[in-house]
Amino acid sequence: MEQRKIAILVDSGCDVPPDFVAKHNIFVAPLKIIYRDREYEDRLDITPQQIYDRLDQEVPKTSLPGAERVNSLFDKMVEQGYEQVLVITISSGLSGTHNLLAMLAQQHGKLDVHMVDTKNIGIGAGQHAMMAAEMLEEGKSLEEVLAALETSIVQSRIFFYLDTLEYLAKGGRIGKVSAIVGNLLKLRPIISCNRDGIYETVEKVRGNAQALAKAVSLVVTEAGKHVRFAVAVAHGSAKDEAARVMSELKRRLPHCERFISTDVSPALSVHTGPGLIGIAVQALPAN
Repeated sequence: MEQRKIAILVDSGCDVPPDFVAKHNIFVAPLKIIYRDREYEDRLDITPQQIYDRLDQEVPKTSLPGAERVNSLFDKMVEQGYEQVLVITISSGLSGTHNLLAMLAQQHGKLDVHMVDTKNIGIGAGQHAMMAAEMLEEGKSLEEVLAALETSIVQSRIFFYLDTLEYLAKGGRIGKVSAIVGNLLKLRPIISCNRDGIYETVEKVRGNAQALAKAVSLVVTEAGKHVRFAVAVAHGSAKDEAARVMSELKRRLPHCERFISTDVSPALSVHTGPGLIGIAVQALPAN
């Protein structure tokens, strides 16, 4: 069974739900969270809530996965009999993780490496890893999986909005003046990733209720372009609001093949703060 010899490696910024990771034996390279007093590994020894609880004291920095950790994951793949690895990452336009993992995989030299840049973030990236894992388990060839990923990446979108622009400003993602003005006016930009995998603002609306309605509307329109699709809702310490969004999407998208609910990783929550809602629409291969 050649399919069993193909491992899947993602970075923790892909937000693949932990139960799916365990069920499908997906390997995860954790991003780093760096405080003044110590470093943490994303989801391994720090949770999103622990980040939020400390934001008023310190906004940490984030960093790429450690080489030692990544090499140990490659060693584990070899020990488990894998010969090839499909490395699926968040956008190379937003993080150096893709290039780092490509370099370390080549240096390791014991696996046939196939790199996939999702041009996306969070569960918008993770959905592609989930699709790849299921296709491999169905017996699809690596070539079929790579072709399906290439098509799906171009056609899939994520939309998210934030409760505050403060943390994007602190992380240097937007200007501080823009953030102050936006917060004063209660502006809620709806952000997506463009074709190059870079953040772009697609709408600016006032207030959470309007942002929620607009984001759902954008997702419904996007989903209408596809015969088969999956939808994921991710949140940053906004479980109740995420549940309301999910309920509305289920009502309006009865033909959706899979709904996924998850939280955003600690590494992403550093840059967004609490209150984020993200909705990802993934185009699935035609049968």
